[in-house]
Amino acid sequence: MPSLRNISWIVLFLLFQGCSIKEPPLKVYTLSADTGIKAHNSALKGETVKVIYPQSLKEKIGQEMNFSYSDSEQGSYQNAQWSNNIAQLLQGVFIETLQQSGLFKAVLSFASTAQEDLRLESTIFTFSHRVRGAASDAVVSIQFFLVDADSGKLVKSRRFSYAIPTVTTDAKGYTDATNKALRKLNRDLVSWLEG
Repeated sequence: MPSLRNISWIVLFLLFQGCSIKEPPLKVYTLSADTGIKAHNSALKGETVKVIYPQSLKEKIGQEMNFSYSDSEQGSYQNAQWSNNIAQLLQGVFIETLQQSGLFKAVLSFASTAQEDLRLESTIFTFSHRVRGAASDAVVSIQFFLVDADSGKLVKSRRFSYAIPTVTTDAKGYTDATNKALRKLNRDLVSWLEG
């Protein structure tokens, strides 16, 4: 029968073993959509637009990278996350895209105290990694609203939705496909605003 001293050593050994198990390092990803899109003949060239912080109806907005294995089963990656709150990352992408497009006289963030002519509001419907067996997609669905700042009247609205297949079913594959979706969204957004 083992002595109390031997049991104590075994317990201490197991405790130290448990402490030495290391979690895989947290990987941090960001959005890097191409923002080199140029407007052609914009009627908005003399207007100032304020890009409002994106809202969400269904998706949880944060740094978590969300995935789903079915329509009712969702989760977040444990060892991967976005570099910032996804709404802030998206707002930054939209501002940079519109600034570089030359579509407006000026593009302002929601925190700016400058007076704007127009507001660009957006609602995130889906921003996640959809995995179904061996197939997976980065799914992005965002609706935009162009609003007259003086009257508060809606000028126009449009929802853009994309499902881009991933090369791999991990967080990196999801990020790469998401950036492809955002490159398409940026082109479509500039074209829609310009039209």
